[in-house]
Amino acid sequence: MRRSLLFLPGNQPNMLQNGAVLPADALIFDLEDSVSPSEKDAARELVASALRSIDYGSRGLVVRINDIDKPYVKKDLEAVAAAGAMSVMVPKVSGAHTIHHVAVMLDLIEEEYRMEPGRTKIIALIETAAGIEKAFEAAAASPRVEALALGGEDLSADLGCPRTKEGTEIFYSRSRLVVAARAAGIEAIDTPFTDARDEEGCYADTVFARSMGFDAKLSISPHHLRPIHRAFVPTEEAVAFALEVKEAMEIARREGRGAVSLRGKMIDLPVLKQAERTIELARASGMLAAEKEGALL
Repeated sequence: MRRSLLFLPGNQPNMLQNGAVLPADALIFDLEDSVSPSEKDAARELVASALRSIDYGSRGLVVRINDIDKPYVKKDLEAVAAAGAMSVMVPKVSGAHTIHHVAVMLDLIEEEYRMEPGRTKIIALIETAAGIEKAFEAAAASPRVEALALGGEDLSADLGCPRTKEGTEIFYSRSRLVVAARAAGIEAIDTPFTDARDEEGCYADTVFARSMGFDAKLSISPHHLRPIHRAFVPTEEAVAFALEVKEAMEIARREGRGAVSLRGKMIDLPVLKQAERTIELARASGMLAAEKEGALL
């Protein structure tokens, strides 16, 4: 599961190498904002080489490609999909047409390279007012879309408002993105916290994002990984209840029932889904080993 997604500049070999030891749940190799036009080709080859040669373990491997209006996109997609990227992050998504454009190119690339159809997923980066208005349209545009992610800096610039640590200026956009993602049945990923020195601020911002329904958070600094993960640690009480829910629903399933009463409350599939998410977070946080979970069930 993903709680943290860390951006790494695609033109810095040392950072790409260090990604193999950083505790991020997923790495985003950036070919867009962090790479100057004169270095685009070299960065693309560097990222493709890293994907082929470096063992990143169980981390998710994502590449942020360039804007579809730029001349680099086809080469970006071909290089990183063939090299094994699990997902591509598409910047400045403003509706279904952006997703369709990328999805069609991925279809052709996967066919040419005899890859499994639909293998390469899409994370839609929403960072404009038009993108927010059409977030659900983008989310539902292709089965490849696995998540919506929010880009708060570019969005604030597009809205014409200052970007603050408190984030009140993007509250509506955050809410709208979570609703769109949930309606499409995909993940919602929150915007980065941009002060690399303020770990407690990052923690508070992530706690707030989690309370809104976000599944994960983008990060621009390795220093933010620890506070992000800490914000996603469930309480012991929540984990205990989640395990009870899982056990009760398993008993109900064996008995042919779709719901069951637990602690005086009706438990059904939506509650089970929340419980399973809590158990996943507990495992990711080291709270719940498989042996311990089995003993508690």
